[in-house]
Amino acid sequence: MNERVVVVDDDAIILKHANMILTEAGFRVTCLKSGRLLLDYITVNPTDILLLDIRMPEMDGFETIRALREWESDNKREPVPVIFLTANEDSDSEARGLSLGALDFIRKPFSSEALKIRVRNLIDLISLQRDLHKEVTKKTAELESLSLHVVHTLAKTIDAKDAYTNGHSERVAEYSKEIARRYGYSEERQEEIYMMGLLHDVGKIGVPDTVINKPGKLTDEEYEMIKIHPVKGAEILATISEMPALVTGARWHHERYDGKGYPDGLSGEDIPEEARIIAVADAYDAMTSHRSYRDIIPQDHVRSEIEKGMKTQFDDKFARIMLDMIAEDTEYTMHE
Repeated sequence: MNERVVVVDDDAIILKHANMILTEAGFRVTCLKSGRLLLDYITVNPTDILLLDIRMPEMDGFETIRALREWESDNKREPVPVIFLTANEDSDSEARGLSLGALDFIRKPFSSEALKIRVRNLIDLISLQRDLHKEVTKKTAELESLSLHVVHTLAKTIDAKDAYTNGHSERVAEYSKEIARRYGYSEERQEEIYMMGLLHDVGKIGVPDTVINKPGKLTDEEYEMIKIHPVKGAEILATISEMPALVTGARWHHERYDGKGYPDGLSGEDIPEEARIIAVADAYDAMTSHRSYRDIIPQDHVRSEIEKGMKTQFDDKFARIMLDMIAEDTEYTMHE
């Protein structure tokens, strides 16, 4: 017990009465006579629940709770539960109080038992809500960790089909996330595009290994098999209803800015932004990875290929970010 209760009322008799009742009930009670004093007090003192009178001089209860919520928002503090104290049977006042974030109303004059029960019940409810939120957060983190593990495993399985692209999906995911970060994506969107990058080639599961690993030039028929993988990937990922955005990276990472890509021939801004980012990252990793017919391409050549593809193969704003990353990689460590 010993929860911290603050009572704000300009009536000394009400304060004395509330203090006596709540102290006897085992609460730690602080009594204040104005909203101004409350705002000064709460900035340095933890408070579990606030009993706030509506009708007070200088700052009424509505002005006080509004100022309190602004301070909490500005300082990223969890909102203090508020019970309004009121002598009125005014439904408009109740509606206004609830809209400002109050959780309950207690009529004055109040009985000892009613005050104790209402305060105790609200504190218990808030405690249960917090415990539930913590449990949900914990379980969500566990599920996200499990999901990420599953996605990594799937990405490695995809890469294992191609003897010459070990770690390709992981690198494309990392490059895409870094491009997105530099472009200004939020952390949440960076994580989302990372997941898209990990699974952008999932459709290759449906392409025969003999085609994927063929050392020589592909026939037209074999190339058509390869071109199907974005559609297959989108079909697979569309079944994951919790993460609908995954489809974006899989289906459109081979579209070109000039409209000559596949599978849908999208061009320019019609190509989803995340797919335009992944396209640059994917092309970069393809050039900086070993192949059956060549070694890693020299960095100068990679740079010139990215430059050459601006506004044709790539959205130039994302290509420029990739070029900045290349320029910073003076030791050429950013490769397979």
